[in-house]
Amino acid sequence: MKKKQKIKMPEKFSDEPKGLVICYLGAGKGKTTAAMGMAVRAAGVGMNVYILQFVKAAASSSAQIQEGEWPVSSEIDFFDFLEQKLGSSWGNNNLSRPFGAPSPSIGEGKIGRIYNEQLGLGFVGILGDKKEKEVHIRAALKGVERAREVIVSGKYQLVILDEIISALESKLIEERDIIDLIKLKAPLQHLVLTGHNKYPKILALCDLVTEMKMIKHPYYKGILAQRGIDY
Repeated sequence: MKKKQKIKMPEKFSDEPKGLVICYLGAGKGKTTAAMGMAVRAAGVGMNVYILQFVKAAASSSAQIQEGEWPVSSEIDFFDFLEQKLGSSWGNNNLSRPFGAPSPSIGEGKIGRIYNEQLGLGFVGILGDKKEKEVHIRAALKGVERAREVIVSGKYQLVILDEIISALESKLIEERDIIDLIKLKAPLQHLVLTGHNKYPKILALCDLVTEMKMIKHPYYKGILAQRGIDY
């Protein structure tokens, strides 16, 4: 039996701010959920957050979606609701606040703002998808370019690239595209990636990697995703 490798603890710790590259991956449920929870936590201490969702389609109602698509996840609907109803009256409006600067006081109403953008066109080649592969590829490459703009803008302390690794798995983008985005990150900026499979070159650049292991899933009983629980 293979012996479990012991993790070596550092001799000293630093409390200096550091921007992290974080990856949630695996076959189990919870990757996007963890990323969205981090978005709320970051906003709670004054960080501005930008969520870019690859693969997932932008339609928000069943009347708008095509085959192979799901309505946009309900947490995105919630973030949009806050932005539409409260606008500039909520959150930290200083989109140029320096990375690592002391967080504004929540008591002053200076929490961060959460922005999002859907870049995908739904599932690729499964669950009824009838789009040409080239259509998905163009959308993903446009998404990579948009991610580059958001990362280098200097306006967001946390950038979430949800399902970008899934876009790689579906051969919509190249591994180099993700690596280049990671290298664009500012030293105190946090970057989150999600997907299913392990890519050693990408994981080598990550500070935190959590694998969601599937023990049991209702999909394999023929039960499709539940609104408000899965999306």
